[in-house]
Amino acid sequence: MSLPIRQTDTTALVSPDDYLRLEGEAVEKYEYYYGEVRAMAAASYAHNRICANMTVAIGSQLRGKACSVVGSDQRLQILNGSAYVYPDVTVVCGPPSFNETRKPETLLNPTLLVEVLSDSTADKDRSEKFMLYRQVPSLQQYLMLDSRSLLAELYTRQPNGNWLFMEISDPAAVLDLGSIGCQVPLAEVYAGVEMPA
Repeated sequence: MSLPIRQTDTTALVSPDDYLRLEGEAVEKYEYYYGEVRAMAAASYAHNRICANMTVAIGSQLRGKACSVVGSDQRLQILNGSAYVYPDVTVVCGPPSFNETRKPETLLNPTLLVEVLSDSTADKDRSEKFMLYRQVPSLQQYLMLDSRSLLAELYTRQPNGNWLFMEISDPAAVLDLGSIGCQVPLAEVYAGVEMPA
């Protein structure tokens, strides 16, 4: 499918409506950043295993509670529609809120977002995506998990709006996901994942 685009300088931009129409017809997933449509890269086995481990660890602790976890097929809208992204793991506490005009359902109110870092995504996940995620009023924590080494980077929003950063690499450590009432051992997150020598 070809999209109508508007040319500005050397960058071809797509409107949010055109992006969403493409998403409705596409077999692959695409993310949208301020007019730029980006294909999602294929994930490694380590990436997928970390996502699955994290989803199981969180999901088992959230059973019967007011929070729920969903995987990487859940699209998230950033504020006014300037960006649409697919986090690796999303947790919503309380009733999920959706942009009802955007099909399939587009989530608006995550509490915790998790991204698994790879060679191709690490820089964007640490900078561009975190800048976008900070614009989501409901977001309380942002967790990045490296797929190439045993490393977690956790940002927690403070009452004054600032973000507290913690870097965790001790396999005996426990991730404090207080925003969703979960404690997750780092070793559990990386279970079955072979790290490069």
